[in-house]
Amino acid sequence: MPKEYRTIQEVAGPLMLVNGVENVSYNELAEIELVSGEKRRCKVLEIDGENALVQLFESATGINLSNSKIRFLGRSMELGVSEDMLSRVFDGLGRPIDKGPEILPEKRMDVNGIPMNPAARNYPQEFIQTGVSAIDGLNTLVRGQKLPIFSASGLPHAELAAQIARQAKVRGTEEPFAVVFAAMGITFEEANFFMESFRETGAIDRSVMFINLANDPAVERIATPRMALTAAEYLAFEKDMHVLVILTDITNYADSLREVSAARKEVPGRRGYPGYMYTDLASLYERAGRLKGKKGSITMIPILTMPEDDKTHPIPDLTGYITEGQIILSRELYRQNLKPPIDVLPSLSRLKDKGIGEGKTRADHANTMNQLFSAYARGKEAKELMVVLGEAALTDIDKIYAKFSDAFEKEYVSQGYMTNRNIEETLAQGWKLLSILPRTELKRIKDTFLDQYYGK
Repeated sequence: MPKEYRTIQEVAGPLMLVNGVENVSYNELAEIELVSGEKRRCKVLEIDGENALVQLFESATGINLSNSKIRFLGRSMELGVSEDMLSRVFDGLGRPIDKGPEILPEKRMDVNGIPMNPAARNYPQEFIQTGVSAIDGLNTLVRGQKLPIFSASGLPHAELAAQIARQAKVRGTEEPFAVVFAAMGITFEEANFFMESFRETGAIDRSVMFINLANDPAVERIATPRMALTAAEYLAFEKDMHVLVILTDITNYADSLREVSAARKEVPGRRGYPGYMYTDLASLYERAGRLKGKKGSITMIPILTMPEDDKTHPIPDLTGYITEGQIILSRELYRQNLKPPIDVLPSLSRLKDKGIGEGKTRADHANTMNQLFSAYARGKEAKELMVVLGEAALTDIDKIYAKFSDAFEKEYVSQGYMTNRNIEETLAQGWKLLSILPRTELKRIKDTFLDQYYGK
């Protein structure tokens, strides 16, 4: 029987100080009972002798210091997991919000997870088809990879996230594929958009959704991605599924970390974020991957909005260190009405070479990818030159490259949010665009591939 304490000394924002406690440990869950009988959840943040600093998951309003009781439950935060979670929607603490029944768990798992032993990891090397040409063709996503999307305020990252969640699949296998989607600090309209989008297309049947709204407590926002990753680990490593985890928006998560850190009066780091933010983000991102001896895998796409469109801001900066590349959305391309506005030149997938080629996508994939990058970069340079010096200053070949650049953006990058291109269609689109250029310019493609695909 857990002890009850009536020794709450102080409440400050989401934090509460309790003294005279015994046998209480870090991260332990607790339950506060108000005079009215209402119960609220919290967890232990810090132990100092007989004093425990506790973090509330809900509002502190109504907590009477002399009459409220607190019980420590002797366990850390857990999520009840089962295959019945597929097609369900939960809040940030794993409670159903889709008017469906409670989940009957097969087991309960600690949401903090167990760090993956690097020696037990398998190298990511299997292609995942997202149906988005700018990703599949040029910055390929590989099973077990962490590939973030760097967006900015007002850009359509929600539409791109929903598109990837609907369309993503592992090709050439009948193994089950699931999507775990976690939204942190989003508005009700955004939450409704995601839920309706998944339901309309039937993607909800293979999805588990965790939704934390902007008016929910900051502490719940910190728990949301851990809930999602716990569900993903269960589906991947115990039910042998390929799981794609989409986390949006990491910026809201980091802001909640900063808010709680400030309430604890911790020494701030860059831009007021806590000094341990790198470690905290790594504890999330490094839960993705493939394990030796396990059929399943976790592939992760974290989405973050760069404050003030600044790539050097601590959140994108630290994320870039931990993950294997980034997909960058461009405000300039968005103004040109490109959908999705993916800027392929600064985007990068560090594992793309491992997931393409014969037996994975197609033998000509690497050659066409390199040629498209090269031609698009030269076309952008020609267009910049045209702005400064006028079209008359361009050579004939520069004009062809400028034409290629425009066609590449309109036909290859801008495919719309409802178009699902398989890799063959993406490669065919690439060859169609390369046919704009003279064959003599295609120096990065082998002659055998040119004979087979050029101009056809």
